[in-house]
Amino acid sequence: MRLGLLLATIFFADIIAADHGPETWRRAHLSVVSVMPTWPGYERPGFGAPRGTAPEGSGIIYSLTENSLSNKILTAAHVVDRATKVQIQTHDLQRFNAKVEWVDNDSDIAILSIDSKLTSLPLKDIPFSPGEHVCVLANPFGLGISMSCGVISGLNRSDIGFNAIEDFIQTDAAVNPGSSGGALVNSDGQLLGMIAAIFTKEADIDAGVNFAISASLLMARVNQSPNP
Repeated sequence: MRLGLLLATIFFADIIAADHGPETWRRAHLSVVSVMPTWPGYERPGFGAPRGTAPEGSGIIYSLTENSLSNKILTAAHVVDRATKVQIQTHDLQRFNAKVEWVDNDSDIAILSIDSKLTSLPLKDIPFSPGEHVCVLANPFGLGISMSCGVISGLNRSDIGFNAIEDFIQTDAAVNPGSSGGALVNSDGQLLGMIAAIFTKEADIDAGVNFAISASLLMARVNQSPNP
């Protein structure tokens, strides 16, 4: 009886250890940044967004190879497509001027670049399933990089009406204004998608039905850019 209880304890401890936690944060947060656009008619970055939306967004330092530094940043197109100037801020409050390299409004994807190379997350296809534990690392309400967690609620969501081209991962992990462009990662801190939308018709608040552009769509569109 005691042996069975011990084995069960070890088994469930292994399951708990495999879920998201501090290790997820450690592996992913260095590659997530705040994106601070200066909008037309305003002089300071992060100000001037339309009423009812966040003045800041999020971004993901990405690379197409493993274990490499990169100066390329993914973000949502709607965060920067009208910006006159963009800065990014890292988790440790370093700021860099960013250049908008490419904007794809059809899929709501944009690529930024900075002069320095930073720790990146590899952009690649990783298998995952509904019910899998995931976390969102982003810059909600401009508060700085933080983490919220939940599960994958659904796969291959499309024809929702946000973008002309859609392949969304649905999650119940908390997403709020400012999170657009943030990273959806698995418990190992691997990039599964980029946060893009909140499903709500009443107000721009978290309703538990949130969407990330899948890594496969990100890869397909990024590879069509002039300099991926």
